[in-house]
Amino acid sequence: MIKKALLLLLMVFVASCSANHSTVRTTKPDPRKTETPVVQRVRKPIYRPATAQNPVAVTQKDSPALQTTYSNTTEVLEATTRVKVTTAMVLAYIEKYKNVAKDNMTRTGIPASITLGQAILESGAGTGPLSVQANNHFGIKCHKEWTGSSIKYTDDEENECFRKYEDPSLSFKDHSYFLTSRPRYAELFEFGKDDYRSWAYGLKAAGYATDTKYPDKLIGLIEKYQLSKFDAEVLGKEFVPTKTIVSKPVTYNDDIQKYTVIKGDSLYSISKRFNISVDELKKKNNLPDNTISLGQSIIVK
Repeated sequence: MIKKALLLLLMVFVASCSANHSTVRTTKPDPRKTETPVVQRVRKPIYRPATAQNPVAVTQKDSPALQTTYSNTTEVLEATTRVKVTTAMVLAYIEKYKNVAKDNMTRTGIPASITLGQAILESGAGTGPLSVQANNHFGIKCHKEWTGSSIKYTDDEENECFRKYEDPSLSFKDHSYFLTSRPRYAELFEFGKDDYRSWAYGLKAAGYATDTKYPDKLIGLIEKYQLSKFDAEVLGKEFVPTKTIVSKPVTYNDDIQKYTVIKGDSLYSISKRFNISVDELKKKNNLPDNTISLGQSIIVK
């Protein structure tokens, strides 16, 4: 009996000791329930600047391009270099340099339309190698008096010297000085400041370009992009948008060749187009002065 009682006490003692020990888990914790913060990868948005293919960033609030239907039509500009540009690129170029051209017109009297038209044509709307590498937007060569930076470029001859500018605006300023400082361009300043057609033919006659189609290319750009709007703004005149002017066919009557006057024509521009002097035109047409009117038929041969 005593043995049974002792055995019972021993069992109670052992059970109480086991209850005081910590429970040890043998299973591994679930890694999905960890307290470590979760790091998420977020793709950084890619910023694409405005280009000819993505022209959203190009604003044309005050540009004459508002008068022109917007498109990405590609055209070839050919003068100092030959490049392909889109309409959007030309519009952006006009917007960027219109004020520079207007300021130059105020200072020198050179029509802003002529300055912008030449810049677009000569530089390929800023995409040509000379404009990109040398900020030279008019293809002006060094000449003897130039003491500034220069760049070698093959044009009429191999490795010719062209002027290099720190900023494109200096190229515009130098272009104005180039025309105002040379006697052979003096006759240009006798034309009206809004007579861009006479200016275009006058530039060719004075030897600015060797391309026989230079005046037509220049006039075509001015009328397509309505650059004469800026001439009107400088002169404080009302601007009337014009469509691209296409000369009417020359009519023939026996041995007499006639030309129908269109908007923007002058006796000087007609004389250059048909290689005849102003005096001969006046004599053939019994004109007392240089006044001609829209739709008038002029004998040119």
